[in-house]
Order: sequence, then C-alpha cells, then structure tokens
Amino acid sequence: MIYFTSDTHLADPRVLRIDQRPFPGMREHDAALIANWNAVVRPDDEVWHLGDFMGRGAGDCNHMLQRLTGIKHLIIGNNDPDTVVACGGWKTVQHYKELIVDGVLLVMCHYPFRTWNQMGKKSINLHGHSHGRLKPLPRQFDVGVDVFDLKPVTLNDILSSRLKRVPG
Repeated sequence: MIYFTSDTHLADPRVLRIDQRPFPGMREHDAALIANWNAVVRPDDEVWHLGDFMGRGAGDCNHMLQRLTGIKHLIIGNNDPDTVVACGGWKTVQHYKELIVDGVLLVMCHYPFRTWNQMGKKSINLHGHSHGRLKPLPRQFDVGVDVFDLKPVTLNDILSSRLKRVPG
C-alpha cells in the first residue's frame, strides 16, 4: 500500500498555536500522530511525506523515523531543517516527485501548483504546506494531517474525500 501525508510538524510547538491542533502539549500531539500513523501503515507500506516532518532542534530524526512504521520518502518542505533532510532513515529525499499509482500520474511537491505536468491529461497534484486553508484546483489535493484526521491516507482516501464534501 502507498500512503501520503504532510505537515506533521512533530516536536514543533508552533503548530499547536498556528493550526490550533487539539492537544495540551507537544508530547500528546506527537504521541497521537505517531499512533495514528502506525495504526494505518504496515512495515512494508510506503509513505510519501510531503514536507514539514519535524521541527528544528526536535532531537534525532532517525529516532523519530524508527518510531514510525513503513518505508518513508521525504519531499522537502520549507520547515524541514538540514538534520531532517540529511537523516538516513528516509529511503529517498527530493523536492519534487512524479509517481504513477493505480494508473494515475501524481505530481508531488510540498507546495501547491497553479499548473503541473500533464494537468490536462488528468494528472493529480498532491501537496502540503497550506494546512487545508487553500481552495484547491480540480485534481489538486492537500494531503496534510490537518486535512485528513492527523494520519497518512491512500490515493483512494484522497480521491473519495472530495465526494464526501457537501457543496456550499
């Protein structure tokens, strides 16, 4: 299985204030995000983390990655310090990635795009960064934890999320 997520901001206390995540402190925040991740991701699953994994000065990135199941890839975000980018626990690290999943071209970056490769041929842009605050374009999805109940999601979860929303 392949999962996608973004903007976990582990050990980054700013996220409690800025995004108003429902936790009294970072210990509870991080424990909940780790438990949510491990409840859905199995050891052989792949997870594409689309940036802003953990805060500066948050400790050992390898230790944090070891606490999370799955094979982990990083798409670098604006808040990923050098210690996260250089961490050996990632299978791959890059700023941008195109990946075909279930016959669909996914164009992934931490930042949302206005246009992207093969946009007119039904490719999909997956991103983070906006914490669910940006009105998406068609076939564009914010995969951040603020959008998806603080856990990684599959492409099917992502695509069906728009069908569940009531137009308003």
